[in-house]
Amino acid sequence: MATFDIEQLRTFVAVAEAGSLTAAAPRVFLSQSSVSEQVRKLEERAGRSLFTRSKAGVAVTEAGARLLGHARAILALSETAYREMRDELLQGELRLAVTDYFRPAELAGLLARLGERYPQVRLHVSVMKSGDVEARYARGEVDVGLAMRIAHTGAGTVSRGAVLRREALVWMGARGLSWPKSAPLRLLVLPDTCALHQFTVKLLRQRRVPFEVAHIASGVAGLQSALAAGLGVACLNESALCDGVVPLRLAGLPALPRVAFHVLPARQGESDFVARARELLEAQFA
Repeated sequence: MATFDIEQLRTFVAVAEAGSLTAAAPRVFLSQSSVSEQVRKLEERAGRSLFTRSKAGVAVTEAGARLLGHARAILALSETAYREMRDELLQGELRLAVTDYFRPAELAGLLARLGERYPQVRLHVSVMKSGDVEARYARGEVDVGLAMRIAHTGAGTVSRGAVLRREALVWMGARGLSWPKSAPLRLLVLPDTCALHQFTVKLLRQRRVPFEVAHIASGVAGLQSALAAGLGVACLNESALCDGVVPLRLAGLPALPRVAFHVLPARQGESDFVARARELLEAQFA
């Protein structure tokens, strides 16, 4: 019977999600050459090209996109069957709070894939400011929290957990945006309860950069829209770059630190289900 090799499918999914053979290799514990060989064999088996290749990495073809859906379903079913046979099936309700700075363009896809892979888990997801994530987690209102910390500031009220991802902070704005030296910087921010707002304002004041708050958005998506419309400049983490928005290298803007995204640490007495779910989130969202 003609079938696909499940390990080749696993490698294919890793490459599709990572965007390159190099980035996918550590996800599947293979060398880059082995990943390339797995993809080649799978394409031979499928009789189709599954990726287009460029200097920037790889992207799935139309055939690759069709196979990607099947591959994810196959892998999810295989894992479910394995865990059920070992009495390790993950099932229950999980309250998850995620900072809206975390991979804003990719978060919906990450959550969708999580749902596909663990259909027995009912997710209740809240996207909010990092301070709110930490506060709700401290009050026991969510089971797992993912918050952002700015390097060297000590911001945050809850002790740090596992670091999922580190990113650079970037000054960004619409393509072609300029800043006349005679005018104050038009700053776009989230509300002043946001730690990144507070950090940015403090930094500009310390460096004596003249600025005015030109727009306050309620969330990252609104801030991205204001940036793309050319309303001003914002300090955001690099994964918040979006269509129409580019990094700015304007003279006079101070250097920025990095940020780290943390899964908040386990609470004493939490259930085995929550502990296991946290481990899976750390693996899936890294």
